[in-house]
Amino acid sequence: MRGMNPASAAVAPARSPTSRPGKGELTRAQILAAAVEQASAAGFESLTIGTLAERTGLSKSGLFAHFGSKLELQKAALDEAARQFTERVFLPAFKAPRGVKRLRALFENWLAWTKHANLPGGCPIDAASREYQHQPGPMREMILERQRHLDRELRKAVQLAIDAGELAPRTEPAQLVFDFVGVISAYHRAELVSSHEEALRRARAAFDTLIRQHAA
Repeated sequence: MRGMNPASAAVAPARSPTSRPGKGELTRAQILAAAVEQASAAGFESLTIGTLAERTGLSKSGLFAHFGSKLELQKAALDEAARQFTERVFLPAFKAPRGVKRLRALFENWLAWTKHANLPGGCPIDAASREYQHQPGPMREMILERQRHLDRELRKAVQLAIDAGELAPRTEPAQLVFDFVGVISAYHRAELVSSHEEALRRARAAFDTLIRQHAA
């Protein structure tokens, strides 16, 4: 999940407040939004110029003008999914003070982001991690790079909480991040086997327990 640092979150160069996206940019954004939704529901291998043409009502030739191949379309959709994750999970959390409040904001935003982003199939990047787990190639490498970047950014957030004196000095950031992500994964599983409310209650209880275990 690329672009976790607020300074590098944008995929495209920033525009001036008075500028407006051109027709080509709007069309590309429309295509990528549809591609991320489809990848969430059916996986990145379902993305083709043909399927996106049907989904968006655009011509195949028009799509080729934006993405010259299936791989380029998949890579662009992965970048868009990462941008959405950054925008909805990390950027709002950076408004919270460094420490446990920021970790809690990251946690709550992460629980909510797929619903707010209208991704009923769940996080497309997590799904892609499983989809390409045993498929060497550029997509697998891109996904691994984003997952590693996510781990690094989460470890930084944990270290800031340690430095702020809110987590114990003995806390190992990598282990806390492992447990943190484990709670997120368990939450999504619980949604399938119980209910959203039950999964949310248990996830928050697990997060509170994790923080208490490492409290200063």
